[in-house]
Amino acid sequence: MDEHSLKTIREGSAEIFASEHVFYNPVQEFNRDLSICVLSTFSRLYQKEKATERQKKTAEGDSSVDKIELVAGQKCEYGLRILEALSATGLRSIRYANEVPGVKEVVANDLSKSAVESIQKNVEHNKLEHLVTSSFNDAMTLMYTSVHPTKRFSAIDLDPYGHPTRFLDGAVQSIEDGGLLLITATDMAVLAGNSPEACYVKYGSVPLKTKACHEMALRILLRCIETTATRYGRYMVPLLSVSADFYIRVFVRIFTSQYTCKKSSSKQSMVFQCTGCESFTLQPLGILKPNPTEQNPNQIKFGIPTGPFVNSRCSHCNHQHHMGGPIWSNVLYDKEFLKELMQTIEQEQFKKLTTIRRIYGTLSVIQEELQDVPLYYTLDRLCGTLKLEVVSMMKFRSALLHAGYRVSYSHACKTSIKTDAPVSVIWDILRCWAKTHPVKKERLIDGIPLTTILAKEPEMEYNLTDIHPRANPPSRKESLSRFPENPAAHWGPGTRATLMVNDNKMSRSIANQNKRKKNQTRDKMLSTSEFPDEKSPERKQSKTELNMVEGT
Repeated sequence: MDEHSLKTIREGSAEIFASEHVFYNPVQEFNRDLSICVLSTFSRLYQKEKATERQKKTAEGDSSVDKIELVAGQKCEYGLRILEALSATGLRSIRYANEVPGVKEVVANDLSKSAVESIQKNVEHNKLEHLVTSSFNDAMTLMYTSVHPTKRFSAIDLDPYGHPTRFLDGAVQSIEDGGLLLITATDMAVLAGNSPEACYVKYGSVPLKTKACHEMALRILLRCIETTATRYGRYMVPLLSVSADFYIRVFVRIFTSQYTCKKSSSKQSMVFQCTGCESFTLQPLGILKPNPTEQNPNQIKFGIPTGPFVNSRCSHCNHQHHMGGPIWSNVLYDKEFLKELMQTIEQEQFKKLTTIRRIYGTLSVIQEELQDVPLYYTLDRLCGTLKLEVVSMMKFRSALLHAGYRVSYSHACKTSIKTDAPVSVIWDILRCWAKTHPVKKERLIDGIPLTTILAKEPEMEYNLTDIHPRANPPSRKESLSRFPENPAAHWGPGTRATLMVNDNKMSRSIANQNKRKKNQTRDKMLSTSEFPDEKSPERKQSKTELNMVEGT
């Protein structure tokens, strides 16, 4: 293959050559940069854990076994074995080998022979043959043949085009105990509720059309990973869960414990969402009750909750409910790991990453999130339900804080309200707002949510005037890159985005804008013209001239 006939791609420390038919997605550079930061942090923690294990095995507990220098680009005998199951160009694997310290081996696998040939040439070009091994294999076959404890991987990266669920069974079996799974899902239309039947087939959960759809997508994927792992006596611990652009990305560790697997049902919930005001209620599949004994004071008892947690009609607007789920209703990230990750990205070598500003901003917002509060509302949607002028975010957050509740943003939405306040409090705050910013009387129609909700008086007066000191979070004060705009037009997943920039399609799109209005104007002009006869040559000439002017 002639390198001069290939396009050159430079990203991070890697330079690769790729032909037109080999898939490369520049959109996901943020994904790759973040993965490098996470893997570097995990590698450091992994080495500490392995060093402790090795010390226990030595007779004297020799601490010298702990002294292993982690250098990016150099092989570490006790380091990570990373599998990139769907490698394509090999760019990600090359960057992992060159930028993540403490790596023993990176296996870059693909089912396309031409892609594997490209990977091998790119590995040689970057002089990483000592770290990166190309593999021509089916991803599932490779993982199923690596389930023996001596063959398992320390980290497995699954970044398919679409849903990753068909690879999960092999991944949870071929990852070592305490290993890291890095998983991407790009089928957001399915996860966000556009095709609930398709989501149930792929993920085993029913999504709801809600403004919190991006967080719900994360929780559906995490629940799918958890249920896949528990079949084999293993369970999942999320380190970080991110919604970005057109995809979601989760980083989870997999451990083995039959007892902990029994707690899984208490970490999953069904979701009831009102069809009118869209308020939601979560009902866990299982509950844990303290059951102390003399032998084990920390013993717990597993139970089933009584329900449902909602009435047949919404208590706020008297509409019925949709039921979705199950979803993962436990935490989305690990606090201690996130602290370590923030320390990692402040190191000099990571400041050179192209998307480091966005990584720092996103992680800062995640760090501020209420991790014990699943899902969120959006302020514009809440006000839209009641046809109110939108209250400022700082005033609404202040009202919740003054009332003694906690509140945060979600990194998935810039107008999000994540709070431990009951829904009744949220509506009460908006009732107080409606007193000074009333709804037009003609909007108060019987039977719709706003009429029912505003008909009630607030139980107390909420402070919507004074700004609470904690209403403005640090990430906002520091003007971090929290919710960045799309960096380019037609931003999307690979080939679909490429199709949108086709010249013919774009010209047709422009030509069709306001087509109905143009046609109405044309007909009006023709109807008042001096040529009423449709078949007259003068009338036809008039139509031709109009078409030329309008560009139709």
